[in-house]
Amino acid sequence: MTDTAPPTRLESKPGISVRPARDGDVPALVLLWDACGLTRPWNDAPTDIAFARRGPNSDVLVAECEGKLLAAVIVGHDGHRGCVYYVSADPEHRGQGLGRLIMEAAEAWLVNRGVWKLNLQVRKSNLPVIDFYKSLGYGEDETVPLSKRLQPAPHIDPDAPR
Repeated sequence: MTDTAPPTRLESKPGISVRPARDGDVPALVLLWDACGLTRPWNDAPTDIAFARRGPNSDVLVAECEGKLLAAVIVGHDGHRGCVYYVSADPEHRGQGLGRLIMEAAEAWLVNRGVWKLNLQVRKSNLPVIDFYKSLGYGEDETVPLSKRLQPAPHIDPDAPR
């Protein structure tokens, strides 16, 4: 007889916790983000982690179980709107509620700071992730994201100001 019960949802498993990242988490965070396809040559993950952790308006949250990082997010705000970056769930544990868990943690982090709206960006081609966010209640706004590099990235250009 085959067991057809769904896999145990990790977020209900005893021992899973969400906490701010620590210095020793950086290598595991980079590996997680690499496994999730989130890293890009023009964004240095350790630099992004350090930047997010250094001020009161942003942080890196991690979900771990038995010492293993299973999900993570950079969350922050500008005093008006919240944003998330590097939202990730270990590919070996997808479909077990980790994405929902880490997003709920990011939303709670923002709510606890008085932020009432969260903006996020997803590449148009990433349809499964767009569907995931829609299942969490997110929808498209009538806006166009624009960006401009204000200075060279220090990890790419060794002569850039630091």
